[in-house]
Amino acid sequence: MKAHVKLTVPESKRLIAKGVAAMGIVKKALAEGTVSIAKGTTTGRVVEEVLGEKIDRGSYVTGNIRPSKGGKSDVTLSATLPDVVLKNGEKVEGLTSIESISEMKQGDVFVKGCNALNYEQQLGGILVGHHAGGTVGGTLGTIVARKIHLVLPIGLEKNVYADMNEISKSTRADDEYVGGAPTLMPVSGHIVTEIEALDILAGVEALQIAAGGVTGAEGGVWLLLEGEKAQIDKALEIVAECRDLEEDAAF
Repeated sequence: MKAHVKLTVPESKRLIAKGVAAMGIVKKALAEGTVSIAKGTTTGRVVEEVLGEKIDRGSYVTGNIRPSKGGKSDVTLSATLPDVVLKNGEKVEGLTSIESISEMKQGDVFVKGCNALNYEQQLGGILVGHHAGGTVGGTLGTIVARKIHLVLPIGLEKNVYADMNEISKSTRADDEYVGGAPTLMPVSGHIVTEIEALDILAGVEALQIAAGGVTGAEGGVWLLLEGEKAQIDKALEIVAECRDLEEDAAF
């Protein structure tokens, strides 16, 4: 059985967050380990799904990309909410996501959003503007060395066609930039897009068949779903829930 679904960017973020919260490695770390969730627009939703409560998502954002002209002037984004770090399912107060890494071990989970995706390579890309590498620069070495699970929730709208390593080289080239520019760091981990989320949550296979739209569907994706009737019904129910939750979302 097959079905079509169209998702706006906010709807996709909610779906992906639900998928992350339902991952076996995340559930295990919540029960008997540590889950650290770095700030971001998608990861803010992961926080909500893991905690089962709403947060001020606009205050759980660090770097962000906005239109060069126009855009929604009434949207306020900040990093004023403390990072969410959970040990055995309980919040650890006064600990940032970067600081939490020193206390994490194999099997723990670190959740970090991305700015770019090469789906074929299964690589994420993170724009780095901070002189010391920001969150990824302060955590990646320890994540790799200790075999911590790096979960990368990212929407298909961020898919890029070029080789992620070549993109990174280009952004790091010793050249003169007009106005300056961030570099891009390739990262590997557990990529969770709309495709993986629908598999985790409903067991359906999803294929992206189109992208984009108007009147709020800009950057959205169109997916073809395939599975048994019960799986399709469940997937459509989850998508409908994401639409209800994100109906008035500004980002």
